[in-house]
Amino acid sequence: MSNRVYIFDTTLRDGEQVPGCQLNTIEKIEVARQLEKLGVDVIEAGFPVSSPGDFNSVVEISKAVSNPTICALTRAVKKDIEVAADALQFAKRGRIHTGIGTSPYHIFNKLNSNPDAIIERAVEAVKYAKKFVEDVEFYAEDAGRSDNEYLARVIEAVIKAGATVVNIPDTTGYCLPSEYGEKIAYLVNHVPNIDKAIISTHCHNDLGMATANSLSGIMNGARQVEVTMNGIGERAGNTALEEVVMALRCHKDLEFDTGIDSKQIMRTSNLVSTLMRMPVQANKAIVGRNAFSHSSGIHQDGVLKNRENYEIIDPVEVGVKESSIVLTARSGRAALKHRMTVLGYQYEPSELDNIYNRFLDLADKKKDITDEDLEILIGSEKQAGKKPLQLVSLQVVSGKSTIPTATVQVSFNGDIFTETAAGNGPIDAAFTAVKALVKRRVRLEEFLIQAITRGSDDLGKVHVKIEHKGQLYYGFAAHTDIVTASVEAFLDALSKIE
Repeated sequence: MSNRVYIFDTTLRDGEQVPGCQLNTIEKIEVARQLEKLGVDVIEAGFPVSSPGDFNSVVEISKAVSNPTICALTRAVKKDIEVAADALQFAKRGRIHTGIGTSPYHIFNKLNSNPDAIIERAVEAVKYAKKFVEDVEFYAEDAGRSDNEYLARVIEAVIKAGATVVNIPDTTGYCLPSEYGEKIAYLVNHVPNIDKAIISTHCHNDLGMATANSLSGIMNGARQVEVTMNGIGERAGNTALEEVVMALRCHKDLEFDTGIDSKQIMRTSNLVSTLMRMPVQANKAIVGRNAFSHSSGIHQDGVLKNRENYEIIDPVEVGVKESSIVLTARSGRAALKHRMTVLGYQYEPSELDNIYNRFLDLADKKKDITDEDLEILIGSEKQAGKKPLQLVSLQVVSGKSTIPTATVQVSFNGDIFTETAAGNGPIDAAFTAVKALVKRRVRLEEFLIQAITRGSDDLGKVHVKIEHKGQLYYGFAAHTDIVTASVEAFLDALSKIE
């Protein structure tokens, strides 16, 4: 049996069924192209008979991507299959995904039918789909709650009818991993012609076991896994693509390969989250913002000594630049020293002890300690006079009917220089003027504004991060005028460039 596991992505079909996550055709094409870069094998592009929009999306996605197979979902209904075949006419490789319910709940309550009639309808649907495409996938809806002996009869019949892939969905997320794995193993051992088709998993997350069930299915003989990016989907969601891919990659002893370019995972996750307006929870495995963040002092010390002490995945492997050391009251001296070094400060152990004690006092009052908090903590304001670049004056003209313009006067080692520039807003205009003065090619990587006090007369603090020749530099400032604070923070960062 091959160890190649095919990735069937249904973000644009099952994932889009989530309330509020609907995409237009242009957005679907954008996601599909990114899924192609990610390296998925199959894109389930929609349910064509359900609406003109879904039909058009399958048509346009078929034109837009070349490598993945494009799949269209249908019921075991001739009209569905005909419409799906029409939608797939431009696909380089097309697949029709048809099926019917096989559990007692579906057979008797939903379909008002009987087991033998269901098999007949399943076989008829596969044979009809086979007239339009060679690649036909059959799904046994609610297979998770279906009787294994009856399920085996259905699967044997549809493979004989021409199905190339047989999908065994845990539609309600009911199964335990052991149960789901045993179900796949039962089919492998009791369906005589199972070698003529690929077994696919399709697991929902109602009990939080979608990924575990999918992995159990793979280990018991399934060679296709149906997933969504970020695990989105109806109710509690579907199996998360990123979790299955990275679990298989971490457990190399299983010897399974997916062909996914894992460095595209974070980019794909962010795109799906943005377009579907579906934020990723902070502690989500692999793609959550805390997935590679450390705030515990013990963990921070271990990660700084060797990343593998607390990280089983190199963040670079999923498209994250680096791990994040978050300074809190639980952080230790190692983390504080590391952050000070990043900011360009070196201290003797005795000096660091004194700063650390003050750091703890501040950390007890705040959730997180920012770089600017550290700058204030160590008395960076006292070093202002030593900086080569200092703001002398700033005049900004801005308004609804006015092109934002800024005139900036900067002192450079005692000499005064003036520049005027326009921009998209007062801060952009001021930054443009500063860039013209210093004549350095820099890129603004991060720009954050935070109020220190409450009210309209807030003292605001600004944090900027700039990139110059591959190096990152940080700048901080605080002022009641936020534009002034922004320019001073920008100059602070520029002053650190050697």
